[in-house]
Amino acid sequence: MIRVEHITYRYKREKNILKDVNLEIQDGETIVIMGKNGSGKSTLGKLISGIMKPKEGNILIDDLDISQKKNREKIRSKIGIVFQNPENQIIFNSIEDEVSFALKDLEKEEVEKRIKDSLQIVDMEHKRKEDLYELSLGQKQRIVIGEVLAKKPKYLVFDEPTTMIDSKGKEKIYQIVEDLKKQGYTIIYITNLAEEMLLADRIILLEEGQMVAEIKKEEIIDKLEVFEQYDIKIPLILQIVKRLKQEGIKIEFANYTIEELVKQLKEMIENEK
Repeated sequence: MIRVEHITYRYKREKNILKDVNLEIQDGETIVIMGKNGSGKSTLGKLISGIMKPKEGNILIDDLDISQKKNREKIRSKIGIVFQNPENQIIFNSIEDEVSFALKDLEKEEVEKRIKDSLQIVDMEHKRKEDLYELSLGQKQRIVIGEVLAKKPKYLVFDEPTTMIDSKGKEKIYQIVEDLKKQGYTIIYITNLAEEMLLADRIILLEEGQMVAEIKKEEIIDKLEVFEQYDIKIPLILQIVKRLKQEGIKIEFANYTIEELVKQLKEMIENEK
């Protein structure tokens, strides 16, 4: 479990970027952190990842205090992070060299297994012999995710991972995240893209460095006005479901997709015949 306790952060003499943030993330949970640019969401992700240290408050990763030097190596092994631009995380030309970079202390057979397994998860195993720099940005991002997974972290932080990727590449990333959820990873997903709220078990809204809302996935339809209050665009599928509910048509979703909506509406029509 991750516990964020009374976290405050500022850059040098600037105003506070985060103000008294408190958050608990349960094992196996997917949290989506949303907010406008400057709301502090990426800063929170970097603090949880241990890249930066809080000015005030504590962050505990499985009861290990992230600010204590003696815990840093253990914590680094528990957390993997994926940033916006995959090219900023890539070092080598070779996909195999890139994915195996942090696995130097392992036996050759284990390294090979981890390369294969992690590339299969991101659907890039068939590309493993290709030059990394010939791939698209979306493919590079999947290689970066594979590299992170090869280290076998418990917690994954995605910091706006689809910002630079086209719509086809975004869908690939979303599918990977859904697959990782099923495998039991704990995921902290940071975004300002409205449709990505649908990846969440729970959504955290930040506004000017403060937590202003905490919404479970099953509460989304009843709390759409909260997103509107903070100028977050509502995905079309949620607008449709809300309108149907207002018309007395109740739709129960596991995942909010157009395909699932059409399927349920067809079933309702068939049942009424």
